[in-house]
Amino acid sequence: MGAPRMPIRFPRTPKPTLRCEWVGSKPHMILYHDREWGRPVHADRRLFEMLLLEGAQAGLTWDTVLRRREGYRRAFAGFDPVKVAQFDTKKQAALLRNPGIIRNRLKIDAAVGNARAFLAVQREFGSFDRYVWQFVGGQPMVNRRRRAADIPATSPESDALSKDLKKRGFRFVGSTIIYAYMQAVGLVNDHTVACFLSRRRVTRGESA
Repeated sequence: MGAPRMPIRFPRTPKPTLRCEWVGSKPHMILYHDREWGRPVHADRRLFEMLLLEGAQAGLTWDTVLRRREGYRRAFAGFDPVKVAQFDTKKQAALLRNPGIIRNRLKIDAAVGNARAFLAVQREFGSFDRYVWQFVGGQPMVNRRRRAADIPATSPESDALSKDLKKRGFRFVGSTIIYAYMQAVGLVNDHTVACFLSRRRVTRGESA
């Protein structure tokens, strides 16, 4: 009588990683979603970077802006608000000829003006981080949305932040743009419940 046969064990088929519906299949969008979106940011330069990029997105898709992110980084001095605030009309005219960014005069002018307003907020509050996080009580607002369709375009918090930013001289900061900004820097965590990052409850992010 021969030795008993061992059962054949087939490798398990790995479960697909489920992400938020808006991500799609483009590698740069997946990387952004997995490593950045919804993670709390407390570094002022990153907070300025995302404010600039979200303003540039107005009327466009996030994919359009994200593909130009490195172009923006080079064009806008590594997103250093001190340097951007010093851009003069000659520099802004050069940016209008830069194919690495979205060449929109109003958005470029707003980016420079916003850098100056950003520095004023830093002087008043000690950091932009301290200023912006007060609008959510210092802690990320973790939502439990079932579908992308359940995610609002604005919120009472984005309304309040947008209104205050406008009062301080910021432009391209309507409530819809600001809600997207709040998602981007982790003031709001809107990963839908099926997303693997929702299950991990992302609450850690980048600090100064």
